[in-house]
This record gives sequence, structure tokens and C-alpha cells, in this order.
Amino acid sequence: MAAALSAERTFARGMSLTRATAIWVALAAAALAVFVASLALGSIALSPLRVVDALLHGRASSPDVIDEIVLSLRLPRALGGFAAGALLAVAGALLQVLLRNPLAEPYVLGVSGGAATFALAAMLAALPWWSVDAAAFAGAFLSIVLVLGLARRELWRGEPQDASPRLLLTGAVIAAGWGALITLMLAVAPENRLRGMVFWLTGDLNGVATPWAALIALVVVLAGIVPAAPQLNVMLRGDAAAQALGVPVVRLRLSVYLAASLAAAAAVTTAGTIGFVGLVVPHVLRLAFGNDQRMLLPAAALAGGVAVMGADLIARTVIAPAQLPVGVMTALVGVPVFLWMLLRRSP
Repeated sequence: MAAALSAERTFARGMSLTRATAIWVALAAAALAVFVASLALGSIALSPLRVVDALLHGRASSPDVIDEIVLSLRLPRALGGFAAGALLAVAGALLQVLLRNPLAEPYVLGVSGGAATFALAAMLAALPWWSVDAAAFAGAFLSIVLVLGLARRELWRGEPQDASPRLLLTGAVIAAGWGALITLMLAVAPENRLRGMVFWLTGDLNGVATPWAALIALVVVLAGIVPAAPQLNVMLRGDAAAQALGVPVVRLRLSVYLAASLAAAAAVTTAGTIGFVGLVVPHVLRLAFGNDQRMLLPAAALAGGVAVMGADLIARTVIAPAQLPVGVMTALVGVPVFLWMLLRRSP
């Protein structure tokens, strides 16, 4: 393990703790600014001081309408958006390490497709809102089990090898199957439920009332995977090289997959299917600051939270009082940004 850590330090040289801390502080400041804006702006604009007053005293005294708007509508929505964006970005960063592919993202392994399929089935059956969340998590968990089962030999073998192609292919096939079922349900859905199903499918934070499950999932994922960041840096050199340097490749590979799947499942359960966050955010950070996972994973969490909170803020203010799906805004921004990055890297 000493050899692995030495190799990791060589691989990740140039990223000092001071620079990493500066990046985290800047992203945290941006997150705080967007969070305050999310509480203050909307169909009814509030001053930052009024927002702070509602947060500090809204529950203590008799809450008025403004207090209820801040505490019951905007606060859970902002926290849920931050948690969902952070989970998606961390999941994307982890999958890009696991598959050693900068185009990998949470939806590539079918987790979001399973969650969406089960959630839409619950909506089609007119089940209560809590059943939709439970169904979404059940669908995501089923996708995790399917991929683990179908790719178990590549994930659990002890000898050095590359599990990326089998994982990628398995996830793509499962995602295609879920996509077919989603299309079928949308085709047979009655008119009075179709709009809600499509809105959830494209990302919807409107119904977030309790964001704590997503926030807890974010803390659990980061606490479980950030300490392994030095080993992830070594793993980027390849499974054979990492195993030769003392990294427990099989256990680490399985841990990364489970952490990314849990993060994606919690995000989709909270906010529906929001695209491009898990793809673009880690990619931008990697191009700007390098591929040191010790810096990248916490930075991805902060930047992903900023991205989804900002997209939600735009989605509910640009044509207020009407609202747009959050996933539409992330796609409208993510597609040109990613194409621009590809053009910059073209020879």
C-alpha cells in the first residue's frame, strides 16, 4: 500500500492542499449565493434580509404567508435540488473513474431508467406521492441488482482485468429496456396523468417536501468514497497496474459501483431524471483542475449542487408563475457546453 500511495502522489502531483481548498471555498461560496437566490426569487421576490428572518423566526412565531413560502416551498426545493445535483455529479465522477471513460454518466448503467419506469408505473396507477418515491427507489435498486448479477464475473474476479466494457454494455442494454417500457406507459397513459408523468420524467423539484433522505445519502456516499480517493487515482492507470501496486481492485471497483448507483438512485428518487449534470460537471472540473480524485469528488458535489439549484431557479422564474422542467434547463445548458468542450479538444 505504501507503493500505491507513493504512485498516487506522483500521479496527482501539482494539486496542493491550498489550491484544492481555494477551489472548494469558491464553489461553496457560489453554492451559498445560489441557495440564497433560490429562497429569495420566484413569483414573489423577497429581500435577503426577509429570507434570513423567515429562516430564523418563521417557525418560532406565528408564520405568515411569506414564512410559509420560504420554509415550506422554497427551502425544501433548494435543498433537494442541491442534494440531487451533488449526487448526480459525484455519481458521474465515480463512473468515469470506474469505466475510465469521460463520457460515462449515472444513466449509462440503467439506474435512472429503472427508477423512472417504476415511478411512472406508480403515477399511472394513481398511487400516493410517497408511493412514487418508494417505487422509484425500488426500480433503481432492481437495476443495480440486474447489473451486478449480469456483470458479476467481471466485477468480482480476483485476477487483473478490465470490467468496463461488460459493465457499459450491460447497463446500456438494461437502460434501453427501461426506455421501451417508459415509452409504452406514456403511450397508454390517460390525458389527466400524462402531463405529470412527462414533467417528472424531465426533472421536477416541485414536489420535494422532505429533502433529508437525499442529503443523508449524499453524506453517506461522500463519507464512504472520499477516503478511497488516493486509491482511485491509482486505479485510473488500469486494473492490472493498480493491483500490482497493492490496491484492492475488486473490492474498490464494487464499492465505486455501489456508491455511484446509490447516489443516482437517491437523486432520481428526489428530483426525477435530470440529465447532463453527471456528465458535464465532472468533465468541466477535470478539464479545469485536473483529475485528482481527492479534490474532484468534493468539488463535483458542490458544483453539481450549484448547477441544479441554478437550473431550478431559472426554470421557475423565467416564465413565472409558470414553471419549466429542471431537466430541460440542464439539457439546454449542458448540450452546448459539452459540444463546445468537444470542439476545443478536436485536432
